[in-house]
Amino acid sequence: MVANHLDRRAVLAALSVFVVAPSSVAAQDFIDLEWTDLVPEGQPAIPPVIQGLLQHDGPSLSNQQPPSHGVRTDWNGEIVRLPGFIVPIDYSGTGVTAFILVPFVGACVHVPPPPANQLVFVTTGVPYESSGLFEPVNVIGMFGTASTSTQLADIAYALSADRIEPF
Repeated sequence: MVANHLDRRAVLAALSVFVVAPSSVAAQDFIDLEWTDLVPEGQPAIPPVIQGLLQHDGPSLSNQQPPSHGVRTDWNGEIVRLPGFIVPIDYSGTGVTAFILVPFVGACVHVPPPPANQLVFVTTGVPYESSGLFEPVNVIGMFGTASTSTQLADIAYALSADRIEPF
């Protein structure tokens, strides 16, 4: 009788591990993307090292946006994590609720925007209290292709953010 009681406890303890494990696995259930992943194979991307060489003065920066050479649809509907910098578009109180995620500091603001396939339009239901344009973040959420045009740039991708975290 005592052995039977111990076996039940061992089984219950083992089952409790399986009940807890899925939530910890789900927390890491996303695809890590890099900016180069968003450019179709064989197409040029503007390397961040030359961004500082672009003209900072002159006409509207959006007029200087290089053409985009296609998009990748591999991750449409997938949960992804993408690092970048926030260029705010819309606020709720003091938190940003819509923004352009850009691959380098100053894109769309201080230098011409990168091609549309190097920009992601992000929306979030929970306003993110950003500390400014120089704060690197990771954005995790549902990803897809979606052509959007703002006064700053044309954008080829969209991401519905579930989480925004400091990088």
